Formats: sequence, structure tokens, C-alpha cells
Amino acid sequence: MPKQTAKANRKIRVLIADQQPLFRHGVRAALSRAADIEVCGEAGSPDELMSAVHNLYPDVILLDIGLSRSRQPDLARTIKQLVPSIAIVLLTPSPTDEELFQAIRSRVAGYLKRDVLPEELTTVIRRCANGEHPINDVFLSRPKVAQQVLEQFQDLSWGKGVEHFVSPLTPRETEILTYMAQGYFNKQIAAILNISEQTIKNHITSILRKLDANARTQAVITALKRGLITLD
Repeated sequence: MPKQTAKANRKIRVLIADQQPLFRHGVRAALSRAADIEVCGEAGSPDELMSAVHNLYPDVILLDIGLSRSRQPDLARTIKQLVPSIAIVLLTPSPTDEELFQAIRSRVAGYLKRDVLPEELTTVIRRCANGEHPINDVFLSRPKVAQQVLEQFQDLSWGKGVEHFVSPLTPRETEILTYMAQGYFNKQIAAILNISEQTIKNHITSILRKLDANARTQAVITALKRGLITLD
């Protein structure tokens, strides 16, 4: 019990990675108002960022898309390959469909404009730390990106192994996955289905395992490709 309490009371560790010191200062100041969030460090260059990833153990990284793209492969993808448990939120000055598609390819959890309001930023950080992928909300509301994903992800590693799919989803799992594809949060799905949020989490764990997915977005895309669910 004490361990569970300690985990529940643990603050979300956030790393701010941006090339502009003034912007980092402003984000730090905004996040300081949230009692459940602590800024564990800052990074202004690729080398500083990679060092921080290995030494500071952040839960969430707020990553400037310009900094991420300063190396090939992009830093977001590199970090997710090294430490899959870290949630990355890309911050961009001008969101585009192509950027969103590349962000999904890099398996980031969030994709926001740099001028996002502090309240929205803290909400996204909390969701990401809770294992959610707010990028789903953006992806599923952009038909062109959804179509591009379905067309171009055929040859990506996300789809490998799914062709030999032998563990079909149960009706309840299909129902939950459909709500996930529509952008519903775990708590909302639990309320709709009148079951506990923990039960929803258990079902999602099973869904990810059966679809050979390691993220909600990946599970949705795989299910759409296989025709297990639709966006209708």
C-alpha cells in the first residue's frame, strides 16, 4: 500500500527541450503553478537533450519540433526507440498535415502549437503521463492525415506481424477500441459502458497485446487497416 500511495503522489517529471531560453523560461513559469508537475530540467541542443534523457528520467518531454528535426533520424523518434516509456509532446509554430503525419510516425503522444494556453498544456501533460495519446484527437479529426496514415503505414514496422493476426478482439474490446478511435478518454468510455476505469485499462492492455501495438494510436491504425473498426 505505501508504494501505491507514493506512486500516486509522485509528481510528473517534465523536461523542456527548446532552442529558445526565453520560451523555456516561460513554459517553466507556467508549469510551476501545477502542484502535480515538476520541471526536472531543460535542454537547448540535441546533445543536452540526449544527456538529459539518460540522466534526468523525465516522464514527459516538451520538444520543439525544430530541435527534433535538427538531426536525422529526428530526435523524437530516436528517444522513443531508446526509452519507449517517455511521452513526447511536440511543439510547433505552424501545425500542418504533413508534420502531424511525421509526428505519428515518430510515435509521439502529443502535438501542439507553441502558443498553447497553459491550461491546455498541463492537461495534455497529465494525459500523456497517464499513458494517453492526445495526438489521437488531432489525427482523427483530420481526414486527409487519417487516409495518408492508412495508405503509407502499410510498409512501416507498426503493421508488421499483424498480417498473421490470430487473436481476434472480443466484442467488448472492439467496442472500446471504437470509442478510442473516436477520441474518447478512458474515464468517458468507462462511464458510457458503466464499468470501472481500471477495467477499461485492462481491456486496452489486452487490445495492444493482440494487435502487437505499443500505443493507442498504433492500435487504432492497425484496427482500421484490418477492418476491425471504422471511423464512421
